[in-house]
Amino acid sequence: MTHPASPVVLEVWCELQCPDCRAALADLRALRERYGDALDIQLRHFPLDKHRHSLAAAQAFEEAYAQGRAWPYAEAVLARVEELAERGEPLLVEVAAELGLDAGELDTALIDGRHMLLVDSDQAEGTAIGVTGTPTYVIGGELLDGSKSQEGLRERIIEIADRLLSGRG
Repeated sequence: MTHPASPVVLEVWCELQCPDCRAALADLRALRERYGDALDIQLRHFPLDKHRHSLAAAQAFEEAYAQGRAWPYAEAVLARVEELAERGEPLLVEVAAELGLDAGELDTALIDGRHMLLVDSDQAEGTAIGVTGTPTYVIGGELLDGSKSQEGLRERIIEIADRLLSGRG
């Protein structure tokens, strides 16, 4: 049985206090179902100044990632963006506990800033490649901005992914 070469990477520049990123979850679920392991969906951080808890949420995501529950955490926080806007960090810790993560460790990670460098580095890279809002997708060297409208983006991602995957004899 032949295994495909390394998967096609889809970077999703996102922030966890963004209602547009919550809307993008349906597309990401559909893409996961369609491609499985052939598409490596990677969440990249692009916290926006207008969302004051997005930086903490990005750090909390990285701690959830370290604890092995990155995507379930991202989806759970995005499902509650309005509550995050009101409650901030206590909600981030609460969601971790609900998912069975070590909430105390996540709280400590927010205090000691251990994931801050990674979040800053993502943000700098995003800015450098032209990300201006979230969600923005990068696949096959193409940048697809979904921050204004996500109309037709899933189809465009499928088109690019199919092309990249079919080019691997």
